[in-house]
Formats: sequence, C-alpha cells, structure tokens
Amino acid sequence: MKRNILLLEPNYKNKFPPIGLMKLATYFRLRGDNVVFYKGDLKDFLIDDITSDCVAKLNQMDSTINWKLRSDKIATYIKYRRKTDIDKIGLEDSAYAILLAPWVNYYKDYYHKKEYLKHPKWDWIGVTTLFTFYWDITIETILFAKGLVKDVKNIMVGGVLASIQPKEIEEATGIKPHCGTLHTPYKDIDEDNPYIIDELPLDYSILEEIDYEYVDGKAFFSYATRGCIRHCPFCAVPILEPKFQPYIPLKERIEQTRRLFGDQQNLLLMDNNVLASKDLPKIIEDIRSCGFTPGAKYIEPNQYKIAIRNLRLGINDRGYIRKCWKLLKEINDMKRLNEEVRTHIYRMREENGLLYPITCTKEALIRTYKDFAPYFEKKYASQKGRSRYIDFNQGVDARLFTDEIVSLLAQVPVRPLRIAFDDIKTEAAYTKALKISVAHGIKDFSNYLLYNFKEEPVDLYHRMRVNVDLCEELNVSIYSFPMKYHPIRAEHSHDRDYIGEHWNRKYIRAVQAILNATKGKIGRGVSFFEKAFGRNEEEFMELLIMPETFLLFRFFFEHLGYTDKWRTEMASLTEEERSIIMPIIFKNKFTDIEKLDVSDKIKRVLSFYKNYRAEIADSKSELYKLKQEFEEKNQRN
Repeated sequence: MKRNILLLEPNYKNKFPPIGLMKLATYFRLRGDNVVFYKGDLKDFLIDDITSDCVAKLNQMDSTINWKLRSDKIATYIKYRRKTDIDKIGLEDSAYAILLAPWVNYYKDYYHKKEYLKHPKWDWIGVTTLFTFYWDITIETILFAKGLVKDVKNIMVGGVLASIQPKEIEEATGIKPHCGTLHTPYKDIDEDNPYIIDELPLDYSILEEIDYEYVDGKAFFSYATRGCIRHCPFCAVPILEPKFQPYIPLKERIEQTRRLFGDQQNLLLMDNNVLASKDLPKIIEDIRSCGFTPGAKYIEPNQYKIAIRNLRLGINDRGYIRKCWKLLKEINDMKRLNEEVRTHIYRMREENGLLYPITCTKEALIRTYKDFAPYFEKKYASQKGRSRYIDFNQGVDARLFTDEIVSLLAQVPVRPLRIAFDDIKTEAAYTKALKISVAHGIKDFSNYLLYNFKEEPVDLYHRMRVNVDLCEELNVSIYSFPMKYHPIRAEHSHDRDYIGEHWNRKYIRAVQAILNATKGKIGRGVSFFEKAFGRNEEEFMELLIMPETFLLFRFFFEHLGYTDKWRTEMASLTEEERSIIMPIIFKNKFTDIEKLDVSDKIKRVLSFYKNYRAEIADSKSELYKLKQEFEEKNQRN
C-alpha cells in the first residue's frame, strides 16, 4: 500500500541541499510511496496541501471543469475566508455548484479550525537538522511535524543537530532523534528494509518542489569517504561519523544520477578528511571515470526534455510540473527571442494554464511538449561548454600532504583546493602543502579561518597575512573566509552569542564590519588587505577597537578627520584611564554614555562610538550632505 511520506527541511538559510533527505526520497520511491519535500513557510505548505486536496475533491464531483486552473483562487479563499474570494472561484459554472460550495467551505474550515490535526494524512515524516544555532526554527518544524503524522512513532529526526544534541531535542519535542548516518539497513522505517540508505543515490527531483534555491545546488553531491582520523575539539565530525570509512564507490551513484536527472557541471565531495584514505588512488580514478579530468567540458543537457520524460515516467509529478513551469517562464523571458515569438509562447502558456505553477497540469505539459520543444532544442544546441571542477568541499588536511598525494590530486580538476588552516600551529604544514600543490600545477586555493575559539585575535591576523603573502610569493589565488566559532554543546549552542576566551563583543563586531566591506572573504592584493585589516598586528588590534561606523565608512570618516581625532584622544589617555574605558568599549554598548560614572575626558572619547548611521541616512543632516559631496568628488576622480 502506498504511503504518504513528507520530508521537511526547516526554513533556515543554507548553501547545500539536504543530502540525507535526498537519499530517503530515493528509498521511499523504491518502495513505491508518495513522497513530498518541503522547505519554506509552514503555513503556506498547509494551504497548498489543503488546496490540492480540495481541487481533487472538486474534480471528483465535476470533472467537466479543470479545477486545477482555479487553484490560485481556491487557495486565496482558504487562506483569507472572504466571501468575495469564493465568488471568484466560479463554482456557479458547474451544474453541481450547490454541492461544491459546502466542500470548498469544508476545506476552508479544515485549515482555520485546524481539523488537519484531528485527521493527519502523513504516514511517515522525516525532519533534517543542521547547525545548533538554528535551534528555534528546527524545534518549531519538529513540533509542526508532530501535528501532521498519523502516529508520532513515525517521525524521524536526523542530521547534525539531532546527532549532537539528541537528549535536548527529545526533551523539547518528545521525539527521540536518529544519531549519525544511515550506514546500516535501518529497520525503524521498515522491518523488511533491504537497503543501506546512506549508500543510495540522491533524488535530485525533490529540489524542484520548492522555491528555495541552494547556493551550491547545481552539482553532483557525494562522499568518497566517511569520518575523520582527527578529533579537533571544535568539530562535530567525530560525533556524526565516529568511524573512518576509507572508501565509498562513486561511479555507479553518479551514473544513476545522470540517467535519471541529467548531467551536472561540478562534483562536490563532502568528505571530512579524504587524504587520510589509503584508497585515495582508487578515489581519484573513480572521479576521473565520472568525467572529471583536467580540461573536461560540461554541456548542459536539455532540461525540458528530461523534465517531460520524467513526468511521463511518473517520477515526482509535483517536482517536474514546477520545473517545467520555471523553464517555460525562463524561455518566455529570453531577450534573444523577438517580441512576436515571446508573445506566441505566452499565449500558448495562457491557453493551456501554464502561466502559474499552481495551475500547471501534467497533462497540459505533456500535450504541449512538441509546441515548446523547438525553442529548448535551439537554446541547448548553442552551448560552447563550461569547465567542470571537483571540490573537496569540507577541506583537506595540510598535515597529510606529500608529493605522491598531490600528484594524485593534480590528475583531477580541483578548484579550489581547500586546505584547512584553523590553527596557527599548523602554519608550517599548511605552507608546505601549498608549495607542493603549486609545484604540481594547482593554482586556485581556498580555506575557512576559524576564529573566536581559543586563539588570540592576532592569530587570525597572522593566518590571513600568511595567505595574502603566499599569493604574492607563489603567484596563486587564495580566498580566505574567516568563520566565527560557535559551540556545538552547552551555553550559547542555540544562539550566535558565544564569545571566545580572548575575544569580546567589540572585537567580534569589528571583524564582521570589516568582512562586510570585503564581502566575507580575503583574496589577493597586499594593499587592499592592509587597508582592510591593517599593515601589522598593532594596526589590526587598533581597528578592532575603532568605532564601528568608522570601519563601515572608512574613507569618509578619514576624510572628515574624525578617525585621526579619535586616534589622538585615545592616545592621550593614561594607563588608568585606559583600564576604565577598555572594558566599556569591549562590551560594545554605547547608548547611555552620558549616564556613565566616568570622567569627561573618557566620555569625550566614547562620544566617537555613537551610531552615525542614522545621521548619514537622514537627508536633512549635515553629515548626509558631506557624504554626498564626498561620493560625488570620488566619482569625478
């Protein structure tokens, strides 16, 4: 018997799609179940789902009218309950209007009176989790799931947060989470489950069901290994993947994905320490056999053809109906088509109910395929091909680099090569790893630089400086992304307020303000780096205590002379006065300066810390006029 399966990802922001849910989707489709994936506003999900049930009921009672084409109007009435909205549905067009109206009202009440809690439709619900600081929205999603499932025993909560804080989740929701990966046949779903879910290929079609677009969503996602040989104190991997698994075959899963969902441009491997594998030569050969060799080009397959084929095969109608609608809208908006052609495409969409995702039907899409196909064939035939890359996205371990290992990495188009540099103690190994890589022809690098952990602020500066200097010395590109540490357990694990032992709120805000100007990354360019972070450690430490608006509008306040005035006033303070003012600055709270029991001299210095942004934004203020003049002068120059 077909079960109704709901897979939920909380509506937080994240770069990568939920790999665990994509594997579960594959599992349930293999079992013949009806699978739905959702990420977004939970109320909107309910309205869409109830509207779909309402449309199905109306079609059952009067199939002479395509009620799907009126879904948007039905949804509006269910959501807002206005009489004018039910009139817009056009129930009177049916000979059975007197019978249909009570059903539409039934579904409206079903939503507003929360009848769906009394009559759950979902047989099994899976909820994924991510970072601990997404606690509130994750708990909200789990509690939402509890109200929709027929039996709460059939809710599975898994993922990062679930594995790190299972007791806390159970206390907050009553649901005992699954910890770790699904690397053995999981009997809690089905007693006769023959599959190792963690080894199943991903179901990419579920990503078409939602509006949310993942930053790195257009790639093959996989693992070639699991776990890590290290036990870094800031890392959750030993909890999530406690056993190091040195080899997981890639090729078959990649080929299955290609056959079902089409080729992808890049390959993102989410391994936590791939270089620790004794089977690295075999992993590199797998990558090459999947088409990822230096110089390889990607030709995007005809996405519309794939979507229609999968609709015909009955692979995720919900997802591919939405995908077809998006593709039709994109081609309708193509500037290289003349106005007459775009108008023709629009009219065909309008006549067949294909203007809005909620009114699109599988039948209409299949029926009109030959009408739209020539436009897509022309679009995909004009490609020149794009370079394809392999990305070991979680980073590789500098301490494991050898000539032999790097010679293997050079056999695949790694870009960028992410080499971990979380600790200043690994500087020698990190520098050596970079130089070996460059000797083997690798030129593009990247890494995350952990801060706010146990290191001192100057350690962050030093690591950033190492990267900038190595860019010049080795003539390579290294993009660094400073990443603030958040604890995975105990106090502040559910928020982003943790302050490391050598850090304070002002230091944290200063780093964030500078990164705001650099768009979160540090790349090549000594002069740019020195202006942003200082020419040396002393200037960096000065920047950390500088008023925030002086950092955000650096050149403007320097032009006004405010920065030099602040610097002069700070320099005039005695050691005793500095011992009074620094704790105040470190707290980064400057709203009640006049009420402080400190000397006028200290208050004068603290006055520079007021928030100037309101004045800068106020068109009537003098500061606003000065900034406009400053920007106009810079534009002329």
